[in-house]
Amino acid sequence: MIAVILSWLGNLLGGPFAKAAVDAYRAKLTSENTSEKIAADLAARQFAVEQRERELATQVVIAEQGRWYTALPRPLFAFAFIIYVWKVVVWDKVLGLGVTDPLSGDVARWAMIVLTAYFGGRSLEKVARIVARK
Repeated sequence: MIAVILSWLGNLLGGPFAKAAVDAYRAKLTSENTSEKIAADLAARQFAVEQRERELATQVVIAEQGRWYTALPRPLFAFAFIIYVWKVVVWDKVLGLGVTDPLSGDVARWAMIVLTAYFGGRSLEKVARIVARK
């Protein structure tokens, strides 16, 4: 599953670089003097190297994250807070069967970080992508 997602992401990121490499190669073919040909050739080679570096980086991530136990720490850490929230909401509030003390201190901050990362992380990525385009 992770390999499929990372492959898709690699293709998504590789597309613009592949297009830039083709554009650089076209510029090489249409250039009239030797210095322009050399500059266009160097630009095409640079884009090809950057694309290959991204492919290799994707392969490294797949190799590192491809094992089931390397993906467990984040979900297991969040699972504790999921249990707490379900207990407070369902058991205490909805069913009225108990009272749970509120989180305090470092644990409350950790819970806020986990919730922000899981529910706000993707939104922050989208905002950063929009800002980067401008």
